[in-house]
Amino acid sequence: MKYIVVSFVNATIVLSIGDTVSEVGDSGVLDSTPTLSMSLLGDSSLLQIHPNGLRVIHADKRINEWKTPGKKSIVKSAVNGRQVAIALTGGELVYFELGLGSTLNELGRKDMGNDVASLAIGPIPEGRQRSQFMVVGGFDNTIRVLSLDPAQLLHQQTLQALPAQPASLAILHMPSGAQDRLQTFLFIGLTNGVLQRCILDETNGQLLDPRKRFLGTRAVKLSEVMVQGSKALIAMSSRPWLCYTYQSRQHTTPLSYDMLEDAAPFISEQCPEGVVCISGKTLRIMTLDKLGELFNQSSLPLRYTPRKCVSDPLSHNLIIIESDQNAYPYLAKKELQAALKEDEDMEALETKEDGEPMTEDEKQQAREQKEALTDSLMGTPQAGAGKWASCVRIVSPVEGKTLSITELDDNEAAFSCTLVNFGEGRDRKGDELFLAVGTVKDLRLAPRSFTAGYIRLYRFNRERSAIELMHKTEVGDICLAMIPFQQKLLAGVGKNLRIYELGRTKLLKKSENKSFPTAISTLHAQGDRVYVGDMCEAIHMVSYKKADKQLHIFADNVSPRYMTASCLLDYDTVAGADKFGNVFISRLTSELSAKIDKDPTGGRMAAKYGLSLNGAPYKLTDICQFHVGDMVTSLNKVALVPGGEEVLCYSTITGAIGILLPFSAREDVEFFGHLEMHMRQEAPPLCGRDHLAYRSYYFPVKDCVDGDLCEQFSSLESDRQQAIATELVSTPSEVAKKLEEQRNRVL
Repeated sequence: MKYIVVSFVNATIVLSIGDTVSEVGDSGVLDSTPTLSMSLLGDSSLLQIHPNGLRVIHADKRINEWKTPGKKSIVKSAVNGRQVAIALTGGELVYFELGLGSTLNELGRKDMGNDVASLAIGPIPEGRQRSQFMVVGGFDNTIRVLSLDPAQLLHQQTLQALPAQPASLAILHMPSGAQDRLQTFLFIGLTNGVLQRCILDETNGQLLDPRKRFLGTRAVKLSEVMVQGSKALIAMSSRPWLCYTYQSRQHTTPLSYDMLEDAAPFISEQCPEGVVCISGKTLRIMTLDKLGELFNQSSLPLRYTPRKCVSDPLSHNLIIIESDQNAYPYLAKKELQAALKEDEDMEALETKEDGEPMTEDEKQQAREQKEALTDSLMGTPQAGAGKWASCVRIVSPVEGKTLSITELDDNEAAFSCTLVNFGEGRDRKGDELFLAVGTVKDLRLAPRSFTAGYIRLYRFNRERSAIELMHKTEVGDICLAMIPFQQKLLAGVGKNLRIYELGRTKLLKKSENKSFPTAISTLHAQGDRVYVGDMCEAIHMVSYKKADKQLHIFADNVSPRYMTASCLLDYDTVAGADKFGNVFISRLTSELSAKIDKDPTGGRMAAKYGLSLNGAPYKLTDICQFHVGDMVTSLNKVALVPGGEEVLCYSTITGAIGILLPFSAREDVEFFGHLEMHMRQEAPPLCGRDHLAYRSYYFPVKDCVDGDLCEQFSSLESDRQQAIATELVSTPSEVAKKLEEQRNRVL
């Protein structure tokens, strides 16, 4: 029989696991007291540890009990199947071992001097009868490693001070290194939300190679589980985390799940490697899969291809614009499909494949089969070149559902959107946000032609779950980028950069610059400075002068780039990506930046008197270049977890997500630069291509280290790891620790 034991403050209930989970009353478990631990003892006995003693339940229903002496009670316990340790009030330890007949024999006691905060016994190594060590955590912010060898029973081997009280302890045998050699790890969950991991030396009990990770604001509670046949650990703080080994590397990954109070392994025929846990007032059973993935994703089907997405800061909803070429609008497509379906039904329902007439039941079954076919299986009707379908969708990311969909009419396609505040006016508040959408009518891609370009302005309803069209302004070209700018709308209309104000019947153009080479694809702004990404000519920096309402280009890139995405890093630095898979960072030097800010014309005079032979009077410097190998579709500077460092996150057209992490110290730059150099020699690419040539495919790689290549260090053989570490004046464990520290800065 398999049980789930649930302990309450003053009682215990036992649930049996079968086809269903039901409560049982004849399990032999003492149900009038809370249970501290419930585990299998030997091969067939159950051990219940409660505050007043131990209860051994044999397979033949015999029960043996051990009571605590005097008025003492059990506060902590640890069991590994053959060894049992309990801590009594006052700090007294009692140690038991399994004897003949599944009886527990008390072998020793030890007074620790103060109360015990946590307790752990290691698993029994293969081929042995007992674990060698027990770890005791005290309220004096220390942990002690005690020997369980009969010759030195409960003798202290190691004492280590901690920055906070150890709330929970766990000892696991986990694979480590390229050969997946088992090592003994001690995990320490502290009350300050930090998880500390050490290597426990099996020969002398010393604690080696300590590593720390902040998990949350609550004390960390640890629970052992099984994941894909290997031991793993769930660490529960303000959110749950999973510690496991995958592809010769140890991971500590947050789980996309509610906060957990407790967890334990759950095994059944339907769920061989599950976890039973408590979240709030509910008992839940879950499984852990997709190891090695850092991101959790949920899919929401869309009508058309998503083009742009913005987040509403007031409602935290997502506004997505979608458009598809050679497609019918949603209503027209449904009408066409209904008409085609009626014609097909009339033909198909008349006869079977062999020519015999169908019965009424067979006709109904055929109708249901046709209705089950979706667009993903059948495809969609093709409308022809120059025909577009587009919509604006508002999505609640918390609930994962669509709140509203607004279809665009008149063969318009949406390509850009933003939220903009126009300030206080006659019929609006000063904090009201409007949705601006850039559209184009009757667009043909090759040869490029269109009828008109528009900027649609929408107003939200009170719940901000739907939009209403205020007015539509014709702008003369395709608007591929727009952003809010000083309570105005800054839009890239074709090769023109324009500033619009809100009017009663349309947007009012207030300023314009027509000097851009091809077409504006990205826009960012900070203060009076605008950062423009040209479709074929990389980054341009523009200065806006309020006095004369003029936009002046004062700096641009030397190298032409076909821009697909950009991100503003600081006042003088912009990150960009092009359609050939290159990511770069361009910066205006501090001397030139100060000179531009002091120039009352914003660089206009320098351009007028021809200080540059081509383009803008000043040039940006490429301080970083790296070939990703896939076309980048978006760049963002974000912190992936609360309290984490800001990173440059990019996504690619094939669905990959990557991160560029800035180094914080010069010594880290030198260390990982040398590690990358050695890894190029020790772990060349499988296709035989030179790694340096690949990362420099279009531009020479500059000031960027390939983290994916460095991460392969843990998969090398031990002698090759040792050779590389020696060249780096380090050890393999220190190199692995450096890599883990960089990962922990992100997640």
